[in-house]
Amino acid sequence: MSVYTTITQDELVQFLSQYDLGQLKAFEGISEGIENTNYFVDTDQGRYVLTIFEQHRFEELPYFLNIMAFMAEHKIPTAHPIADKLGNYLNRLHDKPAALVQRLKGRGVEKPSVRQCAVMGETLARFHLAGRDFDGYRPNDRDLNWARATFAQIAPYLDADTRALIEEELSWQAQQEWAHLPQGVIHADLFTDNALFDGEELAGIIDLYYACNAPWLYDLAVMVNDWARQANQTYDLARVRAIMQAYQAVRPLTELEQAEWPAAQRMAALRFWLSRLKDKVLPREGELTTIKDPDVFKAVLLHHRHQPLPLK
Repeated sequence: MSVYTTITQDELVQFLSQYDLGQLKAFEGISEGIENTNYFVDTDQGRYVLTIFEQHRFEELPYFLNIMAFMAEHKIPTAHPIADKLGNYLNRLHDKPAALVQRLKGRGVEKPSVRQCAVMGETLARFHLAGRDFDGYRPNDRDLNWARATFAQIAPYLDADTRALIEEELSWQAQQEWAHLPQGVIHADLFTDNALFDGEELAGIIDLYYACNAPWLYDLAVMVNDWARQANQTYDLARVRAIMQAYQAVRPLTELEQAEWPAAQRMAALRFWLSRLKDKVLPREGELTTIKDPDVFKAVLLHHRHQPLPLK
């Protein structure tokens, strides 16, 4: 992801001395993404990803790393975190929390195939069901309260029409039945760049650092909003159907979820529109930073307000 914290080879060698991973061969910063600093790290024993956490406190992070380990151990393809010589997944680098995880084979997909969408729908449903046995808990820190607070922070930088649209959407979302939807562990950021494929085969799901306990339906909407979206911000209905049918073959949606599906699509769009707006008007400094276009999810929100995606 964006490189906010630069490290030297000597610093990385010292960090790796806490692990039984052999000698450092090469490392490089990863420029994609927004939230954390990431490096590819190669040793003579394997290939890894080093994450330096820029936003989370040390005490928050065991939840994410434990989920990654739990899912990998329950046949959900994820990058398993690497334990150090003392059995810890989490350490410090530059006085910030840092962790190593397996570097998975495969690549992200820019335009998913219908088959890849079906694979992701099935896998997300299995992810949700597996998470019922995970005993950790973390509330959703990108919920409606976050949306209100973020809007208040950035409102002075927005034009009148944008402010009016967000205010109207926040008011409408407050009337929805979120608390009564089936809930559990969600990924919360399952975009195409957070799943690696080797052809049509899923190599693994990555970047679980927004994971939390929240409505499963919202997680499904986040994924559909990205995986089935076309370049002009309209939707490929064949990809929508592939995701929805594969997901519901594993976990059918309840009647309440079916009723709230349009709201979930809109909330998922609003969440990423607001976070991208904040990154644009209040950017953080970094050596390699990626500011993603907020207008993409404004267009997605407007699409769903006028034409919600089908359930199947």
